[in-house]
This record gives sequence, C-alpha cells and structure tokens, in this order.
Amino acid sequence: MTVRLGSGIGWRPEIAEAVEGMPGIEWVEVVAENVCPGHLPASLVRLRERGVTVVPHGVSLGLGGAERPDEGRLAALAERAGALGSPLVTEHIAFVRAGGALTASSPVEAGHLLPVPRTRDALDVLCENVRIAQDALPVPLAVENIAALFSWPGEEMTEGQFLYELADRTGVRLLIDVANLHTNHVNRGEDPAEALAALPLEAIAYVHVAGGFERDGVWHDSHAHPVPRPVLDVLTDLASRVSPPGVLLERDENFPEAEEMERELGAIRHAVEEGARRRGADAAQGADAAQGAGVRPEPRRGSLEAARERLALAQTAVLSALVAQAPVPEGFDRVRMGVQARALAAKRADVVAKVAPELPVILGDGYRAAFLAYAQTRPMTGGYRRDALDFAEHVLAGRPEDASARRAVREWWLERSGPRPRSHGPAVRLARATRRVLLRR
Repeated sequence: MTVRLGSGIGWRPEIAEAVEGMPGIEWVEVVAENVCPGHLPASLVRLRERGVTVVPHGVSLGLGGAERPDEGRLAALAERAGALGSPLVTEHIAFVRAGGALTASSPVEAGHLLPVPRTRDALDVLCENVRIAQDALPVPLAVENIAALFSWPGEEMTEGQFLYELADRTGVRLLIDVANLHTNHVNRGEDPAEALAALPLEAIAYVHVAGGFERDGVWHDSHAHPVPRPVLDVLTDLASRVSPPGVLLERDENFPEAEEMERELGAIRHAVEEGARRRGADAAQGADAAQGAGVRPEPRRGSLEAARERLALAQTAVLSALVAQAPVPEGFDRVRMGVQARALAAKRADVVAKVAPELPVILGDGYRAAFLAYAQTRPMTGGYRRDALDFAEHVLAGRPEDASARRAVREWWLERSGPRPRSHGPAVRLARATRRVLLRR
C-alpha cells in the first residue's frame, strides 16, 4: 500500500527550530544512525505530536555489499522505525565496506556510499540482501539510487533495468533521488529520462531532491548547495510520468536561512505541479504511458555463494584502491578514481571533526592537512569514532612540535581510550581540554 507523504524536508539538529516553523511540512526524514530510540530529540517529538510523519533513512547497512546484512544493524534500524512510529524505512543501493571473511583479508570501511556494479552477480546478491532486510524490518523498505563519481567496467544493465529488476524480484519500494540521476548524467553520461522511462513507477515510495556543484567536469552531490535547475527539470519529468507519493528536500550542511529553504521547497512544489500539468495533457491526448524495463537480465547462472565471492573480490579491490593506495583495477578511469579517493578522505576529515570536535580546536589550522596525510596510509576499519582515536594516535606518534597541542591530544586520547576515566564526566573533560588549549595560544 502506497503511503502518501506529501512535501517534506530532511530534519537535522542544526535546522530543527526552522523546520518546526516551516509552513506546509507534512513529513521529515532523519538519518537513522544519528538518533537514539530512547532519547529522541525534543524537536522530533514535537513534530510527531503535531502529526508530522518521521521516516528513518539508513546510511550504513551496505545492502549492495557482498556480505549479508549485519543482524545488529538491521535490529537497530527496526528499533528506530518503531520508536518513530514510521510507516517505512529507507536505505541505499550501495556498498560501504569490503574485505573480511569472503576475501580472507582485513575489513575496510569506505565511510561513504559507493556504487555497485550493474551486473547479474551484484543484482543477485542485492536481491537476497534486500529480502533479508525486509524480513527483519517491521515496516516496508525502500531503497535509493545513489550518485557516483566513477563507473564499473563491464556493466550488463542500465540503471533503469537494474532498478526495475530489483523491484520486480523483491517487491521493494524505490526512493528515487533525482539529484543523483543528474549527477550520474554529468559524471557517467547516463540520460535521466531513459532511467525514468524504465522504472516501475508504481514502486516509487518517495523522491529526494538536493543540490550540488560542478568542478572540472565532475558533479559533486554535496547536499550543501541550492537545488539547480537541471535537478528540478528531472523532478518535473518524473512528475509528468507519475504523481510522486512524497518529495523531500535534503540539506546536510552549509544551512541557509529558513526563508531560503522555504523558497527551495516552493520551487520543488512548482516543479511537481508543472509535471502534473504535463501528465494531464498527455493523458488527454491519449499518450501511451506504459512503462517497461526493456531488455531483462538473463537468469542467474551458478550459485549465489559464488556470486558473493566474485563480488567481494571486485569490491575489495576497488575499495583498497580508493582508501589504501592499492593499484586501480583494470578498466576503471584512474582520474575519476582519484577524484573519488580524495572525496572519501575529505569526508572522513569532515565527519571526524564532528564526531570529535575537540581535535580541530586543539590542532587548529593544521587539523585538516594532518588528517588527510593520515588518511592516505590508514584506511578506516571501525567507524568514525574509532577513526578519531586512530588519528589521535597517529598525531602522537608523529610527535607534533607544539608541546601544548601534543599534551592536549594525549589527554584527549587517554580520556577516551585509557584504562579508566580521568574525570567525572564528558562535559567536564571537554571543557577542561578545550580551555587549556585556548589559554595556551
């Protein structure tokens, strides 16, 4: 059953007050990993009490990876859906980690969403992973197409065919990100209209809209810039084919004033309305609106376990090239892989700065250069909190010349990884460490 969501915006703590005051907001989406079911932010509680729907959006499940979904991560996603009273949950068609038992190698984390190859092996693995997730979740699952900076060689399907087959074989709903379709148009030469024409429109759960920027011929899906006209045009094209159950504006950083976000929401509504007018005109003219996937993939050959092993080897080789300075696998664009590697390192630096805000304070202007140098030789293996601790160890091993910074980093590290706490509470420790650094400058 399709849930009609309406007009929404991505809820983030930085804009919580602004979101509560925005007119016409019928639902919000939260990053699932950023909320604690037992301690929901007061803003989300107030929105729910007003009847605003809240949808948890996962980013770390890695349904497109070679391994089966982690039971603990699935349980956490299910718990958040229950705590928020959500009608559905969403995740991505992506892989976020590789290595491990299937390749007899150390596990490696990407820290970001990476594209799966559109091959029969990857599709078979993804379909089983989606079924596992569906069985573990208390509400329907929808999966999102992602943006990509690089393409896999030897792909066997278009994006539209891949999504059609996934929905057809599993019954999963689709979260269509029109900004990601635009990104793939710029970066991979893929026509958004062709992808939309192949989709099973009845499977669409809702739509994402976001901004980005182009640099040196590469589109970066930043979620930190205004929504550009080409993205709105893709939204209008989608709305000319089907009435989307919900449309949501994503913004993750560089937040503008509430008035600017409201103007963007207005532009999104206008794009949907324009699409609806075109859809009505086509219907009046008797246009053929039949959809199809075109050429369907051949049925799977060989065992699913063999497919998992082949996919694991391929994804591990790609991720190792991106984060561990391994050779770029044959057939990949080395320039684009370099752009992706730098983007992953930059994202790690940004997220660690949020997870451990004391470190940029302690290291000052040298934080980013120091972190990027660390990231070149130390792939992430245990999530961002572990990454922050490992970075601190790396800084201490390098013995920074600034004695006060060295002492402050050492104290920060000891307070979080030492044998026992060095004070009575995290707030006291943070205030003390930050105060010492600032007073010494």
